[in-house]
Amino acid sequence: MVVTHMTMRGTLDKRFGDADEPLDGDTVRKVLAGAELYWLTTVRSDGRPHVTPLVGVWVDDNFVFCTGRDEQKARNLEHTDTVAVTTGSNTWNQGLDVVVEGRAERVVGIDALTDLADSYRDKYGDDWDYDADDEVFDPEGGRAYVFRVEPTKVIAFAKSPHGQTTFKL
Repeated sequence: MVVTHMTMRGTLDKRFGDADEPLDGDTVRKVLAGAELYWLTTVRSDGRPHVTPLVGVWVDDNFVFCTGRDEQKARNLEHTDTVAVTTGSNTWNQGLDVVVEGRAERVVGIDALTDLADSYRDKYGDDWDYDADDEVFDPEGGRAYVFRVEPTKVIAFAKSPHGQTTFKL
């Protein structure tokens, strides 16, 4: 489901590429909502980046992901909440790549977590079927923390024609 409550007006950076018009926000939302895989970049306590692939959902113009409490990304988020999320296609002349910059905030509360678990099920089926309690997904098993990234900046890279559109939110 693509929610369009946030106004996204992009600015085309003419220095990069040959596109004449910026991408529209709905096109970028569709890529973010439809992606099966994302790459999350967090920062370790010593300043080194940590990049990992993961599944997630785009809900209400926010990126949502989960992680085990002992995983590197969860430990990194204890030190700094600044993240980047990327998705797109691994091609040069077709597709659209998107980078979302923002801060990851932990989601708690049975209603919010149940709704997000439903979003995972709707998108991924039984492969990502979570129960929730007031604190985590999968309370009886792995205890996955859930995080929401509210974008502060979104950069979309079109490939045919090439162009870079920036959305500051």
